[in-house]
Amino acid sequence: MQEVSSYKFASVIARILDNKQAKDITILNIANVSVLADYFVICSADTNTQVKAMTGYVREQIKDLYTRIPAGEETDLRNRWNLLDYGDVIVHILHKEERETYAIEKFWNHACKIEQESWMSESEDMKSRLL
Repeated sequence: MQEVSSYKFASVIARILDNKQAKDITILNIANVSVLADYFVICSADTNTQVKAMTGYVREQIKDLYTRIPAGEETDLRNRWNLLDYGDVIVHILHKEERETYAIEKFWNHACKIEQESWMSESEDMKSRLL
């Protein structure tokens, strides 16, 4: 298994979601404010079907790239908010209405937001390996 930093891993997940047309992708560095994980990757989708598809896509891409499977996975039966827990990185894929309602970023406003230019740059070398 290829070793990768939590930051790189979160950046690659964000790029995977970007390739799948996820909306409003945000990476929060929560390492200094929580013991849950080092990073949250949060994104929105327009439909329940897209939430489900993005969840499966991330799971498969990460399995192919790093031979990692989520330590935990929570899927809402209506696919309004799905979660993949990789230990150091937790991925939240939400329907846009749930994203607005629950406002995760506001709850974690003391966490450091990683700018898109940074995570795109960090994951640039993986671009060619993603489907």
